[in-house]
Amino acid sequence: MTTQPIRLLLIEDNPGDARLIQETLRDAPVNVELEHADSLKKGFALLDEWRFDAVLLDLSLPDSHGLGTVSRTRQQAPELPIVVLTGLNDETTALQAMREGAQDYLIKGHVDSALLLRAIRYAIERNRMQSALHALSLLDDLTGIYNRRGFMTLAEHQMKLARRRLVGFYLIFIDLDGMKLINDQYGHPAGDRALIATAQLLSDTFRGSDVVARMGGDEFAVVTTEANGHGPAPIIARLETAVCRYNAQHPADPPLSISCGAVFFDPEQEVPLENLIEEADRIMYENKRAKAACR
Repeated sequence: MTTQPIRLLLIEDNPGDARLIQETLRDAPVNVELEHADSLKKGFALLDEWRFDAVLLDLSLPDSHGLGTVSRTRQQAPELPIVVLTGLNDETTALQAMREGAQDYLIKGHVDSALLLRAIRYAIERNRMQSALHALSLLDDLTGIYNRRGFMTLAEHQMKLARRRLVGFYLIFIDLDGMKLINDQYGHPAGDRALIATAQLLSDTFRGSDVVARMGGDEFAVVTTEANGHGPAPIIARLETAVCRYNAQHPADPPLSISCGAVFFDPEQEVPLENLIEEADRIMYENKRAKAACR
């Protein structure tokens, strides 16, 4: 059985230190694939393009110096463990680097292949455990999709990506109509099933790369780039078709009905995420009132 290689990104501007790390990892008893960048900017470009298991990071680079290098890298790749490699034998700096998000801190010239590999493996495993615990706090207990905290975290990250790539997205706010009536007439278990069904419809309608969340109660939200250039109408229509199909397939259950409001995030505009949510919520309620008036 072939062991998957460990893919590492080394961000180090000193050619001698980079060569030493490469030679040290060459002696490792496992397959290690190492990419090297000599600046933070080049490292970020590689992080955008390739998948890595961990980052080996020097603190003194041509375009970044000190502990800010760690925090900038964490912002760029929050899911990756960072092992700091530095010539500074300073416990205070080491502790501060860990507070900034590094998983470990190693001194150049004092590292052999066994120590370096062990640090990398532990960093990957600790990061995996932390990510699993973090994910639990970001998921809605009832529906299994993201909760409000998860939505805010991932949507903020999507905004940063959008600004960097100059590609906007739509934020869609969705309300499950008549939730109180469902609870009153059919009972709270039926209300829970309606929420679970709505979450599943959203997950099935939107792409895996979109952010789908239950914001609380009967309110849901989605961040999607799918509708770019076409407006949100086609994807909302597809969602409403999925709701109609669900109702036809589950005639014994309370029928589902949704109201939606969508706003576009322009990456060239400095608009806070909370403002986008409030505007999408306002549009959703306007559409809900218009729907009720037509009945």
